[in-house]
Amino acid sequence: MTTWSVVKDDSQEISHRRRYFRYAVFSLTALLVLSLGIALIPRQPAPPAEPQFSEQARAAAFADAMSLRSAGLGLTDPAAGAGKAPTSASLDRVVTLLTLQARALMLPGDPAASGPSAGPTPGTTSRTAPGPTGGSSAPASASPLPSTAAGLAVALSASSVQRLKDSETADGGMARLLAGAGTAQFLAAQDLAAAAGVPAEVLPAPAPDPGPATDHADDPSGTGRPEDTPAPSAASAAPPCTAIPSAFPSADIAEETNRATLASALSSAVEAELEAVYGYQAALTRLDPASVVPASHLLEQHKELADGAAAQSRMHCAAVPPQQPGYALSQAFLDAPAAGLGRLEAGTLAVYGDVVALSAGSTRSWAVSALVAAAGRTRHWGADPGPLPGVPLDESELPQLPGFPEE
Repeated sequence: MTTWSVVKDDSQEISHRRRYFRYAVFSLTALLVLSLGIALIPRQPAPPAEPQFSEQARAAAFADAMSLRSAGLGLTDPAAGAGKAPTSASLDRVVTLLTLQARALMLPGDPAASGPSAGPTPGTTSRTAPGPTGGSSAPASASPLPSTAAGLAVALSASSVQRLKDSETADGGMARLLAGAGTAQFLAAQDLAAAAGVPAEVLPAPAPDPGPATDHADDPSGTGRPEDTPAPSAASAAPPCTAIPSAFPSADIAEETNRATLASALSSAVEAELEAVYGYQAALTRLDPASVVPASHLLEQHKELADGAAAQSRMHCAAVPPQQPGYALSQAFLDAPAAGLGRLEAGTLAVYGDVVALSAGSTRSWAVSALVAAAGRTRHWGADPGPLPGVPLDESELPQLPGFPEE
């Protein structure tokens, strides 16, 4: 090997090393530039989490209450031409009801909390859009406000149906609030429709809980439900109760606590219905002749409800209270049995409100239907079911609607 060839080999090796070095420098430079570029590009903010279904349902209920309230206020204006009795009185009651419901549903972050400028545009009303689970969500779009009492009755009844539907999915406390709001709106829509001369069949109505057929020919409960569709009752062959143990002891404790609470609520429902049956049986001989037939039909409803509450109790592994030989009836009840039945019916509202809040699935659907029926029977006897039937309410503790005149 010559000296020249050795030098040539050394030069080639040095050239290869320089080439590798340049590749390494270029690669590191590119990596540095790329990393700096990524660091300088601001990260896109994560999209806000979608509100829980209960919050969506509450916001939709609040928006509809405010919009329908605006429509009612517009119709009570003498310039609207709807200021004649009995429509005027019905409209005033609707506005008062929706004001109380909006106050109960309002949270500080809602648009109306900032004043009327953030509320619905005058002349329009919000409409709820179906949520991901089939219920309602936040208001979707604005549509013209009802311009007549009849139109408001239809819109109010449609809102009640949506509230009752949402109550079957929402969390416990919110389910109770939505069920109460929907129940009161449904009764108010019927009252306004009757005053405006709108047939009850035109109004959207909640689907009744299925039950055995009856032969009733009228609607003494005042709920708009045909009497061949009875008060809600559980299936005669309710599935047997099953307690499935959890893999986590804490979950077992929570499940047992919830089961015991629901069992207590169902036990109260059974006792309330048995007492109602006794009260109706005692009142039948004291009522005026015109009230006997509807009272007899309502007595059958209470018998079916007592059987339904007992079946629901057995389904949830709860003991069914035995029927008592009798119940104490006050002298006021015996002297004025119609008013006494109204008080008796009103007393069942909170009972079914408890079951709505503590249950789920088919039991809650049964309780929601029972709450609507109980409110209708309460109104039938001249008692007031309140702005949120089934919900304990102190109106003095509700927040005011900023920027809106109070009735």
